Amino acid sequence: MQGTVDGFSYGLVTPLVAFLMACLGGALGLRCTTRAVRMSRSWRPGWLALGAATIGSGIWTMHFVAMTGFTVEGTPIHYDRLITFASLAVAVVMVGIGIFIVGYKGASGTALFTGGTITGLGIASMHYLGMAGMSLDGRLEYNVLTVAASVAIAMVAASAALWAAGQERGLRWSVGASVVMGLAVTGMHYTGMAALEVHVHGTAEPAAGEPAAALLGPMMVGPLAFLVLAGVVVVFDPLMVAGGSAAPPAEHKPGVPAHSPAHHSPARSRLRARGPVEHRSRTPQRR
Repeated sequence: MQGTVDGFSYGLVTPLVAFLMACLGGALGLRCTTRAVRMSRSWRPGWLALGAATIGSGIWTMHFVAMTGFTVEGTPIHYDRLITFASLAVAVVMVGIGIFIVGYKGASGTALFTGGTITGLGIASMHYLGMAGMSLDGRLEYNVLTVAASVAIAMVAASAALWAAGQERGLRWSVGASVVMGLAVTGMHYTGMAALEVHVHGTAEPAAGEPAAALLGPMMVGPLAFLVLAGVVVVFDPLMVAGGSAAPPAEHKPGVPAHSPAHHSPARSRLRARGPVEHRSRTPQRR
């Protein structure tokens, strides 16, 4: 029989908290991405990795905050610990690939399309892998067209957020990008949940997995703590807060003078302006 699905068992509390978590992860991660663009190549990988881990943690936390309000009449829901952790890893890795592409190639053209597509697919993969970790006395079925729409929402909105993060226009611009990212994640999540149908067997409890309250609460402590630490990094970095621009330090190659060519002495400039000097031979000429 078809089970009655309720994604809002706590009313609007879980959707709002989930949206705020997605915005928080997006805000911190996109600011790290913007900061990475302003840094030299030696520091850039660290900032991009921090941004990927922050966005991935925010996406994962948002998903399972929303799932605490998800119930199916007639069967309890359990979660597989390994698959649940794997969904977090998939989110961080795939979002990281997209962020690194935009961080090194720029937020425009092919790089933006590729990075946004991979980031959006990472959001969708995390969602459906997390759903695959559910164990209940029934069978899950999805509407293919609605699933495709949820993936498209994730890709388009992720591309828009990465484009906004690459514009380097200050904190307000990045906050707007984080709202777009939050809308991408929550919109994708609830669109994907709208595609779900559950057929309950009504025979027994799930054979595997742990109850949501026992598993999800402790598991979300780690990503939440990481988001707090990332927030501390952002707060104590003045360029991240003020939105200032820091020019990457000049890279000097061995054997090349460090001073700028424009700083030559006036005497040397005059000699160059006169052109080559003809040297007379000191050898006496024979008559």
